[in-house]
Amino acid sequence: MNPIRQKLLDWYDESARDLPWRHTRDPYAIWVSEVMLQQTRVDTVIPYYQRFLERFPTPEALAEAEEDAVLSHWSGLGYYRRARLLHAGVREVVSQYGGEVPEDEEARRALPGIGRYTAGAIGSIAFDKEEPIVDGNVTRVLARLFRIDTPVGASTTTKRLWEEAGRLVPGERPGALNQALMELGATVCAPKQPRCEACPVSRDCAALAHGEVAALPVPRPRKPPRQVKLTAVIATRGRGTKKSVWLVKGKQALFGGLWGVPMSEGEAQGALREAGLRARLHPEPHALIEHTLTHRRLQVEVFRASAAHGSDTPSRRLFHPEALAGVGVSSLTRKILSTADL
Repeated sequence: MNPIRQKLLDWYDESARDLPWRHTRDPYAIWVSEVMLQQTRVDTVIPYYQRFLERFPTPEALAEAEEDAVLSHWSGLGYYRRARLLHAGVREVVSQYGGEVPEDEEARRALPGIGRYTAGAIGSIAFDKEEPIVDGNVTRVLARLFRIDTPVGASTTTKRLWEEAGRLVPGERPGALNQALMELGATVCAPKQPRCEACPVSRDCAALAHGEVAALPVPRPRKPPRQVKLTAVIATRGRGTKKSVWLVKGKQALFGGLWGVPMSEGEAQGALREAGLRARLHPEPHALIEHTLTHRRLQVEVFRASAAHGSDTPSRRLFHPEALAGVGVSSLTRKILSTADL
């Protein structure tokens, strides 16, 4: 057996964190966890994962659910396209494979939202197949271990990372091996101040031997977030306990598929007009909110409007505040609504 592989497995058996998705071989549950964990911290994911599987315990339960119900259980987790693709992929599993996630790698990779990494995670962990994975944590481990000094994201780097991962995975317990690589990157081989003294493969690490741990992996060039100014309107109808708020769906490309307050890059009256609402607009801004996304830094000027009227449509509805827990609402919208007396 590859000595690096054995060291990783031994370390994983002794040091792995006790995480809920590590107590199952159910490919559907593993699929859910891997999608949620993309670009999201483990501590953040745990309660979402548990609530999601309580509400949608099987592929059939998720496939039968309305998109609003799915997005409401994703609300606050961000990157909502992941939820919509998971929903679409599971619906295909139910319609094409009778609710059984396919063991065949090509069939898995043909599903909506499943790329090489997610397919490999499901294949190795659920089906014990010798399929490699490369995510951010694994990239960092492999770049240091094998001294890969080309920029992350470059085609040559990607090719080399998958080759090295592919050389490590063959053998017993491929799922555990892949999880060991991810765990090592998450807990020991950190981006800053890595704990090389606690690393099970430090003696094999080419970057450590050459004093280059801090320099690897070489980051991809990043553009600064684009500044975007928006105007949002909290348009309400009614008073006291009967006060409700108008939300629209699909008007703001940043949060497609989610419900949100009327929002525009123009003036407040224009935001109302685009939403198909008539209201008494309060002339002065109510709040100024900053919200950062991966590639955009939003500055949102919030206005209030009362006595708002419109017709209910599939993309425009009047919500009582208590009903918002049952639909998909972005964290920005929640932040905006928290400034109002609802």
